[in-house]
Amino acid sequence: MSARLSRAQKETTMLSVLQKLVLTLLFVMAFTQKSDGQFQQWCIADEQTPDDVLQHALDWACSQKNVDSRKLQINQPCFLPNTLRDHASYAFNSYYQNYKHKGGSCYFNGAAMTTELDPSHGSCKFEYIP
Repeated sequence: MSARLSRAQKETTMLSVLQKLVLTLLFVMAFTQKSDGQFQQWCIADEQTPDDVLQHALDWACSQKNVDSRKLQINQPCFLPNTLRDHASYAFNSYYQNYKHKGGSCYFNGAAMTTELDPSHGSCKFEYIP
């Protein structure tokens, strides 16, 4: 018996490996999507938004019912980094998650955008509501 594989055996082995790889990728993709076929989305401040527009949008978001801005206060989990952009991102996302199924959007007069990358950091967890 020869230890060398024939060309047909090599092709069959390679095809089997590729099939397993494709099935694995399909499996991973199926379980990273929500059941309705949509990916998870968060709402964050757009990097190109001027600070005055961002501040106005942040003030509005924090004034809305069900938007929890307490976590942005000093000694709270989302105070740091203490930047307008980071605080706006947290407040925008809080609004978006609570109102997206009631007609709310992640627009904030062009100050925000959606992302499929979870913006949570350290002890600051950005809410996601399916």
